[in-house]
Amino acid sequence: MTAQSIGALAEKFVVNRWAWWQNALKGNFGPMHEGQPEQGYYRTRFKGGQWEPVAIYYPEGSDQIVAYRNGKEVDPGEAWNFCRTNPITYDAYVKAMDGKGFDDEPALATIGDNSGSDDPFDQIAQELAGEKEMAEEFLRSEIKTQADADKAGIWSKRLSDLAKRADNHRIVEKEPHLAASKAVDDKWRGPVGEAKDLSVALKRHIEPFLIAKKREEEARARKAAEEAAALRRKAEEEARAAQQYNVDPQEAEKKRAELLRQAQEAEKAAEVRNAQAGRTGAKVSVRTDKIGVVTDYGKAAAALVAMRHKDLIEIIDKLAQRAAKAGMPFDGMEVREEEKVV
Repeated sequence: MTAQSIGALAEKFVVNRWAWWQNALKGNFGPMHEGQPEQGYYRTRFKGGQWEPVAIYYPEGSDQIVAYRNGKEVDPGEAWNFCRTNPITYDAYVKAMDGKGFDDEPALATIGDNSGSDDPFDQIAQELAGEKEMAEEFLRSEIKTQADADKAGIWSKRLSDLAKRADNHRIVEKEPHLAASKAVDDKWRGPVGEAKDLSVALKRHIEPFLIAKKREEEARARKAAEEAAALRRKAEEEARAAQQYNVDPQEAEKKRAELLRQAQEAEKAAEVRNAQAGRTGAKVSVRTDKIGVVTDYGKAAAALVAMRHKDLIEIIDKLAQRAAKAGMPFDGMEVREEEKVV
């Protein structure tokens, strides 16, 4: 066999290590095996994260395969397990490595990358400013293609993740203040609670005495009111008698006036004075509160609904929402379907 024929035969049997990846780009995926990577360019991402470019190849002159994820060397088998179903072109790989992302994703905001601040608030605020600028521009155009719809969905998730990161920083920053606030509350809870409890106990202790005093005052006031009414009646009777029996008008009027004066004094005395104890600035007294007691819930609810009472309407709406989600509607409501993007 000549040297030329040997060379031709060797070229025929040279393995194309890029073949699996090249076929995968066309949608023809060959056999896949865990931990057995195929040379090529791919992309992968962590859950909820951005796509990252992956390169898996045999360096020139080496039989040891290597892998790089976003420019950092990683275990080839591990990288392959997560990127093998996402092959990309070499041009897409280069573009992503240049920090320009992928065509099917919204561009990454770069305004916060060079903020020069170590403060998470400044970093997130600047990142948000970049996202907001691009998002507002995107929102001015109608979505007409699936690609645009995909970008919008990815962008929404990215901003949702940004909001979560911001909220996590808020929680971490707030926690020491909450802990300090709780420590202060715990320190003073005992004295505050004990003092309040003793104050209430003393009021309850004096309550029977003051209520009894109030009852005595009410009885005295009723008696005074009865005396006032009697004096007024007597004054009227004296006036009629003076006309009937030709009594001296001046004398009759003087007597009538005196009776009315006594009646007015009795009426003033008929005013109930509240029972109280203590001194100025430290008094306790009996207070009468009005307490509503529902005797018929059905009638009460119907009356409030007829009044369109705001609180009751809100409660009914909340209960209807729960019933709809549970698939257990009640009389007077219906379940309607509402489509929205989540």
